[in-house]
Amino acid sequence: MKCPYCGFAQDRVVDSRESKEADSIRRRRECERCEKRFTTYERIDEIPYMVVKKDGRRERFERHKVLSGLLLACRKRPFTPDNLEAIVDEAETYLIDSPDRERTTSEIGELIMNRLKAIDTVAYIRFASVYRDFTDVREFKEELERLLIAKDQTAKRRVPEPPPRKPQRRPQ
Repeated sequence: MKCPYCGFAQDRVVDSRESKEADSIRRRRECERCEKRFTTYERIDEIPYMVVKKDGRRERFERHKVLSGLLLACRKRPFTPDNLEAIVDEAETYLIDSPDRERTTSEIGELIMNRLKAIDTVAYIRFASVYRDFTDVREFKEELERLLIAKDQTAKRRVPEPPPRKPQRRPQ
């Protein structure tokens, strides 16, 4: 915190108090150079994080909406609540890291789908079918074919492990 009197950046907190409304903290500080005192206020950042919908509307990011979508996609799949929380945490962190305090729903959706694809393809397909708004079976089939092609390419890139070596007998 720069001193308002001399501009020096080093100070010490002399006193801290919560405001009457409990929505901020008042701090009395003393400059380490000129020794003058000044007051600062610490408040919670109240500007919400926003998502930009496909139609251009902006809405407040709601963590529980993302989690409820994941719960539906991952129903009866081998996911723990911690797995789902981690995916939602990552999506929220991605939004928080945005310099504009907003991201498009397509960016967030792609991030979630990439995580699901790496963990469980059934949950991925379920999420993608709602997120990408598949309108018929053909679109569903095309997405499944893309998944199978990607899986085959990944399998071809793997180097097979050599067979286990048989122990050799030593002459006695």
